[in-house]
Amino acid sequence: MKIERFAKSNRQPVGAIQCENSTLNLLKANDFVAKAIRDKMAAQNTLLVNITSSAGSGKTTLMQATARKLKDQLKMAVLVGDLETERDAIRIREAGIDSLQIVTNGVCHLEAQMIQQAFEHINVEGLDLLFIENVGNLVCPAAFDLGEDYRVTLIASTEGDDKPKKYPRMFLTSELMLISKSDLLPYVPFSVEAVIKDAREVNPEIEAITLSSTNGEGIDEWCNWLLEKVKEKKANAQVSV
Repeated sequence: MKIERFAKSNRQPVGAIQCENSTLNLLKANDFVAKAIRDKMAAQNTLLVNITSSAGSGKTTLMQATARKLKDQLKMAVLVGDLETERDAIRIREAGIDSLQIVTNGVCHLEAQMIQQAFEHINVEGLDLLFIENVGNLVCPAAFDLGEDYRVTLIASTEGDDKPKKYPRMFLTSELMLISKSDLLPYVPFSVEAVIKDAREVNPEIEAITLSSTNGEGIDEWCNWLLEKVKEKKANAQVSV
């Protein structure tokens, strides 16, 4: 059954209501900027992927592993969001691709206007793939569309398998769930089957890949997913010309 697509910031769990609050105008303004970003990425055939998770789930380590695997096949860059420090961007640059740190100064999520400002400080022209590594948080980032083609959420084996039902909007608005740190599965009380079941009860369309950036399990499958999405975007652009 095909599920109707909604704007990412407006998708809600079944049976939920959205209360009027002071963030409504902020989200409308964000979606306006997000559309401009989406149009820019479409015009230059760049796939934009928003990587989200709670803190410590392995986003930066995944970006390093992805850079090492694909840097000779794709032109890539990463925009990294954090409250403070440039440490993650430095780690990604050391893996061989360009990266820019967006320091939010305490803001718990990235917003579309932050991404637009970042474009003034990093060359995104000619990129095949641009990643946004969001601030580690399963709550606030779910509400903010950044103009991405795909939202990918990591859930680590070390943080428990109950997160899709506890933080449903993040999984509802994601196209792919990555179950990270699979090398630790023998040592932690985490069920891959349970987390996939819960995620698909929230979002029947969500895909899932189990991987480890440490031992390489699932990295080929992840990279093949990215290559296919890049190929699809370029093919769709040629059709629309």
